[in-house]
Amino acid sequence: MSKKSANVTVRVQPEIKEKAEAVLEQIGMPVSVLINTLYRQIIMTGGIPFSLSVHNPQTLDTMTSEQFDAMMEKGYNEAISGNGKSINEAFKQINEDI
Repeated sequence: MSKKSANVTVRVQPEIKEKAEAVLEQIGMPVSVLINTLYRQIIMTGGIPFSLSVHNPQTLDTMTSEQFDAMMEKGYNEAISGNGKSINEAFKQINEDI
């Protein structure tokens, strides 16, 4: 086995780094092992070993009138029945999903 002597330097947002490293710590995997494993998978598969796609959220421009009406009715029914989320809960969920 060859000696590890190459370095990889990347710049990431601090909060992304912290969150990812917290997950890796729970798993018990150092970042260097993850990167080494990823590089080996790239070599073995001849590409990125997972799917990359762009999330295309449904927007008003892509909806039919029927789809829009159904979405609005669902939201209205949730609101009047009290099954909706508070604005704080909604933004918390959005921030967690980013």
